[in-house]
Amino acid sequence: MVNLAPIPDELGESIFSQMAALATTTGAVNLGQGFPDGAGPSAMLAAANEAVDAGLNQYAPSIGLKPLREQIAAQRADRYGTRYNPDTEIVVTAGATEAITAAVMALCEPGDEVAMFEPYFDSYAAATKMAQATRRAIPLTATPAGFEFDPTVFADALNDRTRVLIFNSPHNPTGKVFTVDEMREIARLCAERDVIIISDEVYEYLTYDDARHVPMATLAPERTVSVSGIGKTFSATGWRVGWACAPEPIVAKIASVKQFLSFTVNTPFQIGATTALRDCLNWVESLRISLQSRRDVLTRALRDAGINVYPTSGSYFLQTDARSFGEEDGMAFCLDIAHKAGVVAVPSVAFYDHVDTGRHLIRLAFCKDEATVKEGAERLIKYHRSR
Repeated sequence: MVNLAPIPDELGESIFSQMAALATTTGAVNLGQGFPDGAGPSAMLAAANEAVDAGLNQYAPSIGLKPLREQIAAQRADRYGTRYNPDTEIVVTAGATEAITAAVMALCEPGDEVAMFEPYFDSYAAATKMAQATRRAIPLTATPAGFEFDPTVFADALNDRTRVLIFNSPHNPTGKVFTVDEMREIARLCAERDVIIISDEVYEYLTYDDARHVPMATLAPERTVSVSGIGKTFSATGWRVGWACAPEPIVAKIASVKQFLSFTVNTPFQIGATTALRDCLNWVESLRISLQSRRDVLTRALRDAGINVYPTSGSYFLQTDARSFGEEDGMAFCLDIAHKAGVVAVPSVAFYDHVDTGRHLIRLAFCKDEATVKEGAERLIKYHRSR
């Protein structure tokens, strides 16, 4: 028998795969995994189908189709005033996950540190491990007003070995949208320590109430890698079309790694993505309004039943508290409700290094159709009343 080294924890089965499997085996309402119900805009879908029918099924350039890169550049300039050369400062990737992974691997040497706010998306930890770098997590603290961080703790976490900060706003899994003042302080400290910021902005259009997304590149353009994609914005998470925008020397390094990961991205879906960015933003606004309504339905139902729900200003997700159900351990709670309440959620402790900070937190996704969201809420409330 071949002797194999053990798989590192960061590269083991993700919590999302575990919870998706649990939803399948139990038949539970799945409020765990963050994929939306429903299809994306019809013009986007038609453009991809037409590309297939036209025979555009061979390799695209490794950095992406030029019309898509031009449309990404136009979107960033029109929406945020940030300007990128589509030929040298944008690379199309197999989803935002590849963009982030390629950036971490390109920018870090073994022994470097990668800072990130926790709870963090699990691929950040995996990318750091693959780069042979060290993860340093800075806690976001749950408060009645939402999730907050201590600038002093953040400053203390950066040191001479810190090469990269992975920054995520709107934030998964807390739903936090960082304020401009918070971002200015983060950008200032990163400039002082010469830290590159990989800014994960996949939920850039999905903000609620008075919250607005501000790209980190508007505050620190020379050291920011702006990452986004069509998956969340256009409800096409399975297409895996993302991108990274940054100054030319940084994009060149990212592209040099990316070519040996996926090499290139599905050609017809890049054509569909071009149409989406150019013609379908009104559809996105309708999606945003609908998601805000579904967030309110879930939040109001749980709070009216006496369940603690933390405010969320963006993304697909909200955080609730297992302690409202008399349970301290979020992982045990999620396993219990799958079988006893018929609801699958995600234990947020999976995204923490400081596990005591997040042990009680539970992530619920409200990107499902309204009937599913209501059914999930009713099942959780019934379970809550039975405790």
